Amino acid sequence: MLQPKRVKRRRVHRGRMKGRATRGNIIKRGEYALIAQAPHWITANQIEAARVAIRNSLTREGQLWINIFPHKPVTARPAETRMGAGKGAPEYWVAVVKPDRILFELGGVTEEQAKDAFRRAAAKLPIKTKFMTKEEQEEGGGINESK
Repeated sequence: MLQPKRVKRRRVHRGRMKGRATRGNIIKRGEYALIAQAPHWITANQIEAARVAIRNSLTREGQLWINIFPHKPVTARPAETRMGAGKGAPEYWVAVVKPDRILFELGGVTEEQAKDAFRRAAAKLPIKTKFMTKEEQEEGGGINESK
């Protein structure tokens, strides 16, 4: 499971997810990408489940890049505890994802294989996603076309 090795502050505020992704929205390494269409927190377990689905679909072909990492700790209090006594301990880690953010990139496979792999990965994620090729992005501005 993905999580930071060292953290300076163990408890953080929830924050906001307004606007679109200004970083991590360009296909750099692979030829195909899975792109987020909505803002959401994606847990480390969901990222791992999507990664396993992609790997099982490709059977040791191609190369996969994961472009998100769960940096944010989410805390929870034990059940049936009284009010007060501070904030709870970190339970799990999430990646904050905004629309247009590239989640995964694939290279070294055919377009049909990439589409199938990303379709399986999208079923493991809690958000609506979109498949895009590097050529689509270069010719039409790609990701930010529907504003």
